This record gives sequence, structure tokens and C-alpha cells, in this order.
Amino acid sequence: MLIKIYPENPNQREIDKVIAVLRDGGLIIYPTDTVYAIGCDALNVRAVEKICQLKNINPRKSNLSIICYDLSNLSEYAKVSNVAFKVMKKNLPGPFTFILPTSSELPKIYKNRKEVGIRIPDNNIVREIVRELRNPILTTSIHDEDDVMEYSTDPELIHEKYKNIVDLIIDGGYGGTEPSTIVDCTSTIEIIRQGKGKLII
Repeated sequence: MLIKIYPENPNQREIDKVIAVLRDGGLIIYPTDTVYAIGCDALNVRAVEKICQLKNINPRKSNLSIICYDLSNLSEYAKVSNVAFKVMKKNLPGPFTFILPTSSELPKIYKNRKEVGIRIPDNNIVREIVRELRNPILTTSIHDEDDVMEYSTDPELIHEKYKNIVDLIIDGGYGGTEPSTIVDCTSTIEIIRQGKGKLII
């Protein structure tokens, strides 16, 4: 299913369709402030396992990232130092993934790595979905690490490729080609991948 949602003013009826899919353990593809991504309800272990299989991710070896609506309930999912919180507050919403130690609220599948990536994208569509779902969304880009193909920026081409793999695809306009900047906050503040966005410290 391909649905059109406008970032400036996400339509509640369409958002409700997305929420229904996520609550049912479904997978969705959606726009962020960087590239299009694939995700599910981050607290639904079966759905998380589906994405790990689909993307060939070993959760014991790879960092998993989640999208939150804002910083207000971040401590449910990650342990945040005062220094990390200040940096996040200055840069979010924005095109950054902050790596933090996991907290006890996340399902066991995340705790094998003891770290989790936190995203709060500057994109109304996905943030509205997270707000309505009241759970974070597990997120991973639809392309391979350094391999942004034309299909991964065009919602119609994404639909062609993924319509039989995921349950719902959101057309939120053309996506970007530059990934997020990854910032490790587990000990000091360190940029481990420079992508879109300039970190303010």
C-alpha cells in the first residue's frame, strides 16, 4: 500500500492507517530528514526481528537505532549524561544519530549490544507517527550503507521495489541521499560518521 502524506500538514486519516499497520506488527517505509527508511514499532520484538532478517542485520553485532518524538521520555530507552543531553538539545530535531547506552525499558533484542542509536529527525511525518503510536520506531535506511541508488529517493520506485516486502510505504516527497551524522555519546562526544548536518557542541 502506497499512501501520500504531506510533511507540512500530515493528514490524520492517513496517519491512523500507518498506526494500525505498526500496532499490528507491520513494516513501513517512510521519509526522514535524510534518506528514506524502513521501520516498525521498536517495542514489538517480532517486528524488529523481521527487519533484522530483511536487512541482514545481526542485532548482536549491529547497533539498532530508534526514532523518538522528542527528548521528553528519552530516559526510558537510553542512559543520557548531562553533557550528551545538552548536545542533543542543541541539535535535535535534526539529521543526527546519537549512540547512547541502552536502558532497561528496551526489549532484550537491543540489550545484546548495550548501545542504541537515537534519532529525532526534522520531519513532521515520522515524528507525528511516533507521537501517535506512543512508542519509538526502529529505523534503518532502505539502502546499503554507502550505496544510495536512485530508487531509494523516489517514492514510486521505492514502492516498485518494496511493495511485496513491507506492509505500507509513505510517499512524503523525494528523499535525500546523504545519511545522518553518527555521534557516539557513550563516553565522550565523538563523531564516528560525518553525514548530513553540522554538529553544534
